[in-house]
Amino acid sequence: MARRNLFQPPPPPDADSTAAPSSEQKARFPNTGAMSGVKSTLKDVASNAVREISVDVIEESGPKDRLSFTDSDILTLAESIKAHGQQVPIMVRPISDKPGHYKIVYGRRRLRALRSLGIPAKALVRSLSDEEAILAQGQENTQRLDPSFIEKALFATELATSGYEQAIILDALAVDKPMLSRMTKVARSIPKSVIEKIGSAHGIGRRRWEELADQSRSDSIDLEQVTATLQFNAARSSDDRFGMVSDAITQALKSKAPDKPAAPPTLSIKLSDGTALAEVKETARALTFKLSKSDAPEFAQWMRNNAEAELTRLYEAWQSEQKPD
Repeated sequence: MARRNLFQPPPPPDADSTAAPSSEQKARFPNTGAMSGVKSTLKDVASNAVREISVDVIEESGPKDRLSFTDSDILTLAESIKAHGQQVPIMVRPISDKPGHYKIVYGRRRLRALRSLGIPAKALVRSLSDEEAILAQGQENTQRLDPSFIEKALFATELATSGYEQAIILDALAVDKPMLSRMTKVARSIPKSVIEKIGSAHGIGRRRWEELADQSRSDSIDLEQVTATLQFNAARSSDDRFGMVSDAITQALKSKAPDKPAAPPTLSIKLSDGTALAEVKETARALTFKLSKSDAPEFAQWMRNNAEAELTRLYEAWQSEQKPD
């Protein structure tokens, strides 16, 4: 058997084989099967790639899920990024009517820090609808420091005011309808200027914010005016500022509350020999007779057995006295 020279090129194809049907002249890598999967994977990798984008072309418009950041917060984060680089990318989405510009989805604090440093932002770019952007923003919150109750309440109210459907808001905040109702009630009862002065107040839960909201609905209290008189510089934290506002409102309500009339004194009924027969006590809601079982046990028992008949008789006697002659 003749051995084939592996280094010699194969002979040219037969003439008949050159006229292959057009149906067989297909691309070497058809868009099916394994190659289709490879292309899909490459697209996924490209969409998940982190890009460097100038901070000058990123806008911060849209609903905010955080109250304003302090200068110290931004400075601390900027120092960390300067020393170690931006470890976590932000997310942006293209602005359709402004080519080359983007709108922030999440990572506002990181964006502020990068702007202060004057360096590009590492960002994931996603083509998202308004609803998808809100969901991404809410879901990203679960991966970091959870917003406080009042931050969630403001975020929910802003979304509702902007016209987002309730289902989108519920999914973005991961809350149910009753909780959403409570959030929006609080956010709409307390002036936003007051909330911004207090801050995020991570240690203040729903119940205390609801109490403050109930107090703020009093017609006799101007919450903004009361808050303007407080010295917030003395407060060490946002929670302390909430306590200052709450205490000031409580004191203001007490000072405006009408004085309650003094309760009538208790009437003691005694027999001529000094035996304590009964006590009559009056409150705003009831008149109470208290018979002594120790000084007049037999009478107390008799009244117990005849209370219905005697009280009915007394009532009928009173009614007959009310009739004109």
